[in-house]
Amino acid sequence: MSTPSPSGRQFEIRLGDAAAVVTEVGASLRSYRVGDRDVIVGFGADELPPASNGAVLLPWPNRIRDGEYTWDGEDLHLPLTEPERSTAIHGLVCWQRWGVVEQSASAVVLAVEPPATPGYPFQISARIRYALLDHGLTVEVTTRNIGAVDAPYGVGFHPWLSPGAGSLDDCELQLDATAWIPTDDRLLPTGIADLPDEFDFRAGRRLGRTALDDAFVGATFDDEGLSWLRLRGTDGRTAAVWMDGSLTCWQVCTGDEVAAVAAQRTGLAAEPMTCVADAFRTGDRLIRLHPGDEQTVRWGLGLY
Repeated sequence: MSTPSPSGRQFEIRLGDAAAVVTEVGASLRSYRVGDRDVIVGFGADELPPASNGAVLLPWPNRIRDGEYTWDGEDLHLPLTEPERSTAIHGLVCWQRWGVVEQSASAVVLAVEPPATPGYPFQISARIRYALLDHGLTVEVTTRNIGAVDAPYGVGFHPWLSPGAGSLDDCELQLDATAWIPTDDRLLPTGIADLPDEFDFRAGRRLGRTALDDAFVGATFDDEGLSWLRLRGTDGRTAAVWMDGSLTCWQVCTGDEVAAVAAQRTGLAAEPMTCVADAFRTGDRLIRLHPGDEQTVRWGLGLY
């Protein structure tokens, strides 16, 4: 009897020399390559993702302080999934099995209906589509409130861009964002600030030993309505993530302090999000999904 993968069934999609694998557990993007070059830092089919690699962060991205928040007068308490910082991190669907809705050679659609829980007593459904196109991989998520009451909601994504054969330090980083979210020692927001020089990558420059686990807002968008994060490797290839206006925040992490030592500074987390950490408590950019309402976000990544 064969041993099942800890990430469940594996769904491979291909177009030309591009190939990606999406997992049943979490609908995570486990790998994505163009030719012989990785676009993301993936993980093996026999492994758990070492640092939320490729995860879908829903119904909230990042952290909630003490796992506690108040919604429409009700105090709610989530499990502390990051106990060392006493926070609830990265939502509810990372470890749930998503069902396949449809699959073709170059696209796959998965869906999930996470059950209501004491900490999140709301009923939502989510549907994600990964599609390889000529210009790269496009990801679209639609979440619907299928319950009878308003639900708090946010979403984010956790790809780790690959530096290629060279080191992360020698890569050039370019980021379309104009403001920075300072944090406390638990990585929870303390306000909004102008970009400090060390975190200003708008023009693009060598990353060096800069350590990042920071959120950025004030996203700027090009003529096609896209905001970009680009990581140019020493091979001259650029792994990049884009988001459209449905997502307005970036989280960027070099992994210096992730628990998995082998994952530290091996790639760059480039996370498009609808809100930053602690939005369930602060209300900042938090989406209120009314019964029957749905919200769709769109982002993508590729090698250029």
